[in-house]
Amino acid sequence: MPSAIFHRVARGALLLGAGALVSFAAPSPVIAAPTASAAATPVAVTVNARAGLATVPGTALGVNDAIWDTNLGTAQTSDLLKAAGVRMLRYPGGSYADIYHWRDHTAPGGYVAPNTDFDTFMASAARVGAEPMIIANYGTGTAEEAAGWVRHAKDKGYRAKYWTIGNENYGNGHYGAAWEADDHADKSPAAYAAGVVAFADAMRAVDPDIKIGAVLTMPGNWPDGLVGEGDAGTWNKEVLTRAGAHIDFVDVHWYPGGGSAAESLTRTSHVDDAMYLLRRQIDQYAGPGAGRITISLTETNVGVGPNTQPGALFLADAYSDLLENGVFTVQWWNVHNGIGTVSTVAGQRDYGDYGMLSSGNCTADGSVCEPPLNTPFAPYHALTMMSSFVHPGDQLVGAGTDDPLVAAHAARRPNGDLQVLLINRDPDNERTATLDYQGYEPATGAAPTVISLGNGGTPVTAPAGTAAEQTLAPYSLTLVTLHPARAGGGAPTAPGLPVAGAVTDRTATISWPAARPGRDPIAKYEVYRSNGVISEQLGETAGTLLTVRNLRPGTRYTVTVLARDTAGRVSWSSSPLTFSTTAPATSTCAVRLSDTSDWGNGFVGAVEITNNGTVPLTDWTLTFTWPTGWQTVQSGWSGTWTQTGRDVKVTGEPNATLAPGATATAGFVAGYSGPNVLPQAFTLNGTVCSAG
Repeated sequence: MPSAIFHRVARGALLLGAGALVSFAAPSPVIAAPTASAAATPVAVTVNARAGLATVPGTALGVNDAIWDTNLGTAQTSDLLKAAGVRMLRYPGGSYADIYHWRDHTAPGGYVAPNTDFDTFMASAARVGAEPMIIANYGTGTAEEAAGWVRHAKDKGYRAKYWTIGNENYGNGHYGAAWEADDHADKSPAAYAAGVVAFADAMRAVDPDIKIGAVLTMPGNWPDGLVGEGDAGTWNKEVLTRAGAHIDFVDVHWYPGGGSAAESLTRTSHVDDAMYLLRRQIDQYAGPGAGRITISLTETNVGVGPNTQPGALFLADAYSDLLENGVFTVQWWNVHNGIGTVSTVAGQRDYGDYGMLSSGNCTADGSVCEPPLNTPFAPYHALTMMSSFVHPGDQLVGAGTDDPLVAAHAARRPNGDLQVLLINRDPDNERTATLDYQGYEPATGAAPTVISLGNGGTPVTAPAGTAAEQTLAPYSLTLVTLHPARAGGGAPTAPGLPVAGAVTDRTATISWPAARPGRDPIAKYEVYRSNGVISEQLGETAGTLLTVRNLRPGTRYTVTVLARDTAGRVSWSSSPLTFSTTAPATSTCAVRLSDTSDWGNGFVGAVEITNNGTVPLTDWTLTFTWPTGWQTVQSGWSGTWTQTGRDVKVTGEPNATLAPGATATAGFVAGYSGPNVLPQAFTLNGTVCSAG
């Protein structure tokens, strides 16, 4: 199969999506990548077991398969995927899904390799021990065709539970860029949502136990924020509003790009805010019971160095970040892809191949060839390390560092072990990391087990170091496994997922399902707020409800709950609850911020300021803080706009009086280079305003 076909299939969405961004975009801020330099000061790593995150699902580690890959079902490929810990496989392959017809195993306009039919794929998935995820053809197929596929899988006795409707269907030309096949006359999100409902009804009529997923766009990535002509909202809003009651999960893709390896590796900082926005969109638009809808991320890859160490570092960091945020599967693009643009990255030859395993082919002129077929590239080795790091049933917990070039993640195992994954993104210098633990006491008598993946290498057992200090090689992954100081038997179970009620600008009532006692009765519950990687105790109670006070208006809070028994044993942390306080119900001022026109990495904003007081305001100053570091005011009017760091200030025009009951409007152009979380709190002349 020609290598150009491999390359085109993988990059289509990435390149066309980026092109659309450029064509719509005004200038937006760029956060500079951290500068690599020799560091004599140790990196402070904090691991916080009190800050519980998501529990690792059985489908966590995934990768894509494709019908144009001749080696899709071979024993060698399947065994390599099994050895890497792959537990979910997606088929029939990206945009090909919207031209693929399963009955006759054809993809008009594309290439179908021999021995890549559905039965072959399912045999491979069984050999790997992976759950399949199947993409039903929305673009050129029908609901009846998809239902027939479900029937075939059921009649064969296949374990095919997860089905998505289409691939990147927002890329059908509706927003100006067209790479995804779509034969429907109406290419709007409303039409896609109607298709999702029809497909879901037909497929569930055959097998009511399957899970149906709808395609959304990743917040902060094209076409997020865009409203197409004739639409009532963005793609995500329209799809969720119209089809939310009919789906079990949403499916997003994320190609973060970046002009250099260093810049690409910073983009994982977008994950927390992107997942926060996506979850908020689901809860806001998908109707009653939206909490049941889960999230899959079925395509990702790094922007620079996909075969070399940047790909490995990005995979480990991105998979960890996404799983911490409750994504039930993360899937690399893809198993085999083919040679692309050849370059040298951090001293290693990179083939521009978006596959995890070598395809063994050459450039068109034959001047450069990849290693032999199925030679693992660096991301494969990173996935292997991830399978040692996260196991089904583990709880990911908070971890962080004080060095932007070093990332940290941690997971707590049911047997009491704690595993810490350290990522040194400096290509030139090693780092000494000092580790501090909150809510966990590592054993002092036994050295930890350490595995390291260095630049150009494979995972190897590394010098053990200590629980308190590790040496991180340049451009490396280091996995540290620690044992607990004492046996943990007899502790209570973790409390259930907390919920927030009666949320105001200053208070919230947190409640949770009770923990089950262990060896001794439960004495109390402790409620913690995560402030970065540090936990601050908000209060404690003998019951399962606590009202927390003295909160800040318009602020996002993440809280967890632990149970402590009468003998002092402490449970694992609950899963986290994230909520935002509101603006004050009443105030002498009111502010309303509107995103009046969005082009994907910038928008026109309007701020309406109302004087609710009894005294005219002859001079006024409004302030707010951007939630992220990649948002900026680029210009403004009807006032003097300034920004320092993330803090924004607008001062009214001279001699302009805002009378009681009157409203003034000031406007601005903002840029953003990541998820666009809008501010919720505004202060006028030192007074926090209510929502307008």
